[in-house]
Amino acid sequence: MIAGIGLPYAYDHFEETEAPGNPPFICFFYPSHDDFIADDTNYQSIIRLVIELYTDNIDFTLESQVESALTGAGLPYTSEREWIESERMYQTTYNTEVTLQPSPEPGPGDSGTNN
Repeated sequence: MIAGIGLPYAYDHFEETEAPGNPPFICFFYPSHDDFIADDTNYQSIIRLVIELYTDNIDFTLESQVESALTGAGLPYTSEREWIESERMYQTTYNTEVTLQPSPEPGPGDSGTNN
């Protein structure tokens, strides 16, 4: 989903040698999870996803692209924007949650490999 936005991106941060230089770029990470638990069992893995869009100026077009990607993936989100004085750039943060489905158990005669 994030690759489809068309900006340089990295999980959590860019290494110094891989940094894209100037904005715009995206960092994303999974800071926590809040699984659905009942009867002493984790029934559903629910992971918080944070996407950070960095820009030199407020860029409504890029924000719309990120929001369209989230909406297209069926992910409700909240967002907030702040100016980072020390970096001289804007950070627009999108917060959402994703659910992970367990891999299906191999059936009879299925080797469990992807052929």
